[in-house]
Amino acid sequence: MALLLTSVTLALVAGSHAQADFPDCVNGPLASNAVCDTSLGHVERARALVDELTVAEMINNTVNAAAGVARLGLPPYEWWSEALHGVADSPGVFFADPGEEFSSATSFPMPINMGAAFDDELMRAVGNITSTEARAFNNGGRSGLDYWTPVINPFKDPRWGRGAETPGEDPLHTARYVRPLVEGLQGGNDPAALKVAADCKHWAAYDLEDWGGVERYAFDAVVTSQDMAEYYSPPFRSCVRDARAASVMCSYNAVNGVPACASPFLLQTVLRDAWGLAEDRWVTADCDAVGNVYDPHAYTEDFVNGSAVSLKAGADLDCGTTYAEYLPEAFDRGLIVEEDLKGALTRLYASLVWLGYFDPAENQPYRQISWADVNSPEAQALAYQAAVEGMVLLKNDGTLPLTNATASLALIGPMANATATQMQGNYNGVAPFIISPMQGFQDAGYNVTYVLGTNVTGHDADDLDAALAAAEAADMVIYVGGIDATVEKEALDRLNITWPENQLALISALEEVGKPLIVVQMGGGQLDDTDLKESSSVNAILWAGYPGQSGGTAIADTVIGTVAPAGRLPITQYPASYVDEVDMTDMTLRPDESTGSPGRTYKWYTGTPVYPYGYGLHYTNFSVAWSGTPDDACYDIQDVVGAASGYLDLAPLDTFTVTVTNEGAVASDYVVLLFVSTQAGPAPAPIKELVGYARVANVQPGASVDVDLEVTLGAISRADENGDASLYPGEYELTLDYDGALSLTFELCGDSELVAEWPRES
Repeated sequence: MALLLTSVTLALVAGSHAQADFPDCVNGPLASNAVCDTSLGHVERARALVDELTVAEMINNTVNAAAGVARLGLPPYEWWSEALHGVADSPGVFFADPGEEFSSATSFPMPINMGAAFDDELMRAVGNITSTEARAFNNGGRSGLDYWTPVINPFKDPRWGRGAETPGEDPLHTARYVRPLVEGLQGGNDPAALKVAADCKHWAAYDLEDWGGVERYAFDAVVTSQDMAEYYSPPFRSCVRDARAASVMCSYNAVNGVPACASPFLLQTVLRDAWGLAEDRWVTADCDAVGNVYDPHAYTEDFVNGSAVSLKAGADLDCGTTYAEYLPEAFDRGLIVEEDLKGALTRLYASLVWLGYFDPAENQPYRQISWADVNSPEAQALAYQAAVEGMVLLKNDGTLPLTNATASLALIGPMANATATQMQGNYNGVAPFIISPMQGFQDAGYNVTYVLGTNVTGHDADDLDAALAAAEAADMVIYVGGIDATVEKEALDRLNITWPENQLALISALEEVGKPLIVVQMGGGQLDDTDLKESSSVNAILWAGYPGQSGGTAIADTVIGTVAPAGRLPITQYPASYVDEVDMTDMTLRPDESTGSPGRTYKWYTGTPVYPYGYGLHYTNFSVAWSGTPDDACYDIQDVVGAASGYLDLAPLDTFTVTVTNEGAVASDYVVLLFVSTQAGPAPAPIKELVGYARVANVQPGASVDVDLEVTLGAISRADENGDASLYPGEYELTLDYDGALSLTFELCGDSELVAEWPRES
């Protein structure tokens, strides 16, 4: 019998079902089904439910707007909710009208800002607050339980329009960032109770929207096994294997000719076989990515085949309607069988079992969270802390901090009185409040004159005159500008990385006024600051990114010295010429004379950056020194591997201790960055790579703090052409900070030893 769905059913599948509802496991039709038996395991309970479903019913529930099964009392369910930096607008999240309950949620800075903090425990706290508020929305009938966050693709190309959604360009940093964040979101991965289901995206090798006529929907990312193993995949391994995220999103692009959402290698061999994505965890395709398998990838002959190969490859959920429209015919043609559907639905419902979806409220630890737990004082304080920790001071001739509490300020620029979009970035929700830079300085008690001066990309001569007049009358000029989320948005990669000409022209005119001039640079990526860096008339540059709801307060407090900046650039600031030296579609990382590529990210870039990865100034002076050095400067490879337990890549080589001393007069945080350089192993080696970091809080003037930096075997291993990571004998140099302020040499002795094998395609 054909399983073609009726138009009524398709309309139901395509509709939005964000209002949360729970199956009745006490009095409803499911009460007698084993899915309601809390003594059984997640997968066993889910399988009992799926065994009750017809093929048509299963197909109706393989899409994000799942239809449910009315005859079983299984309500519709919307799988697509967002929470990139706080609960966000999305098909699965409904904010109430202003002034009502659930009208807002805490809005943290964008991930690129939080990446600049280099603070793992900050991310755990952000995850915990976000999931608490997400649960409150769910309990209030305004969201689902699955949140498609975080984005953990390394930000390797400065033109990428969605780079601000990531914590930066380094894979070790991103791998460390994602683990506490996911653990915070999921409530510590209690096997008995999942707080919310996190989703790591976009797997794999995704970092292009629409550049040079190439769209993400049709892009084929050609990636070597070596690059995939050591750069593109480590954050996802950390997410799946170590943080045990409930789900993963496969990306629009193809990888080496195979669409990611139709790749058995990526979805089965790597995610499930190698990294252990369990049977109570699942894979969703990015929205309409299943349809893209046929059009425009042309990987299959039609949408029916595209749906079948995606389902069989391991894409359990289709964000869209392609599965609903075409899987019935795929089943009728024998391209899929009932067990393919049962496997996907079992994984999806096992996740809901883990989330307590089928359990009485009184048995669930998170079902009592309410609107009273949203926008708590703790949450608001954390949003401010995250904004402060992510501030990066790029230049300062001593003008900052501003110590004159009676100074008059001319606040000029397209983001000086920033909108919600300019403060929050994208994938944002409704914040309880938005504090612009102007309000931040006003709240601090300063006499502020605000003039727009110019738009982000357009000039107004009258505003220019007003801006210059305000600057003439003020004691200090603060320019706030850059590229905001109205320009850096999905499906719009940048063609250049320069400041807009109109903004540079205004800054240049303000320089001529001769007043102290501070530039606050906003936006998610990095613009070439060469002109500002080299100008003696620009006294300071503060990178503020997208600092979220309390960003204006954080900016003002940093400028006036209420808090001290300690953030570090999580991405390289390249010269403008970089975009002419390497195509955005080139996925290779190492410099290549044949193509003219100077290499990508700080690890391989052979040019001179404007500001290097990890750069950041302070209001005080820090000194660093080794606190004891290893007794034996030669580590025997066979000994360290033999002593390891668990995953070899996470096993420690040693812990190196650094004494940080604040020799100035201002209390400040300090971020310790530890890099390694070596020529051991496959050539060419990275110039240097991050192997450890820590953020030390509130180091008082004159105080010294010892900081332990554990270096793992995985951090100093090298991947060969097959992607296999090994320890190689040879000399290694550890250096501290972006400028190598401290160094230490050690050796690995003995024979090379495999640390992590990259899976092979069958």
